[in-house]
Amino acid sequence: MHRIELPRLVLVGEDILPAVGECCSNFGFKKALVVSGSKTYDVAGRSVAEFLMDSGVYVERFIVGTGDVEDVNRIVERVDKLGAEVVVGVGGGRVIDVAKLSSHRAHIPFISVPTSASHDGIASPMAVVKGLGKPHSVKAQTPLAIIADVQVISGAPRRFLASGCGDVIAKCVSVKDWRLAHKVKDEYYGEYAASLALMSAKLVMENAELIRDGIPEGIRTLLEALISCGVAMCIAGSSRPCSGSEHMFSHALELLDPGIKCLHGERCGVGTIMMAYLHDLDWVDIREKLRTVGAPTTARELGVPPELVVKALTIAHKIRPERYTILGEGGLTKGAAERLARVTGVI
Repeated sequence: MHRIELPRLVLVGEDILPAVGECCSNFGFKKALVVSGSKTYDVAGRSVAEFLMDSGVYVERFIVGTGDVEDVNRIVERVDKLGAEVVVGVGGGRVIDVAKLSSHRAHIPFISVPTSASHDGIASPMAVVKGLGKPHSVKAQTPLAIIADVQVISGAPRRFLASGCGDVIAKCVSVKDWRLAHKVKDEYYGEYAASLALMSAKLVMENAELIRDGIPEGIRTLLEALISCGVAMCIAGSSRPCSGSEHMFSHALELLDPGIKCLHGERCGVGTIMMAYLHDLDWVDIREKLRTVGAPTTARELGVPPELVVKALTIAHKIRPERYTILGEGGLTKGAAERLARVTGVI
């Protein structure tokens, strides 16, 4: 048995930031801590704080620094000192994850206000925060509400949209890995959660050109897909429908190079190309869709040396040894990893 916790409110549209004030007021919150980044506070955080205050909510702000567990600890202390009843995360993936984990540890609700659509963390119950001793996601909590303003997100660099596409398209592989684990290891497999994740990937691939061109309809499709992936994880009770061997590859790259500059969704997209090949999926079509949205498809475009890609492939299976994937329990040899990267054009 697993517990399913879903967001109580999801708002997606243009010029909807003012709704955050009414949202918190309707939930009965009197004190809120707005967690944002130094740049995203200017983009939307300040406005969110003002809308909250206009609704009669007392607000204090916290600007995320390094985005690691120390920030989480400082936020928890701030929540306790303030007596905050809700944490409102306003920012990109790093800010949202820090705010989400902080609220979970402080035992208060969390509201997600994303300023970019770079990965599915905006709606998921999982978080990736540096300093936890784990390169992969950990259980946090489901956002009480998600308020995604299409206009704000449209203003983010196109690279973030491409990264979000990479993270959603990755579900083609993660669901395959989940099914494989069910067949080989008798792991729990949820058809509904899996179907929701796959549908999200399908719709993003079908709308790749609209997303590339920044058309509101395309951006809305990407946002709804990212939110749906978060809901799929809520239903599954884990990140299984949305994180498989392609995510392990992404985390392996980050483990090998902690200062890596490419985004999570960008790394997942490249990982998806290679893992799709192993699963005998149409990896060429996946690669073309990633190219259409402007996402990296090669090591060079990621800014990663070929040897690092090969090394990451050989250790990816160790990232989450309890999670069975197409990489198996022994992983890939160096020779097999190099052939895989070459045949898919990654190196």
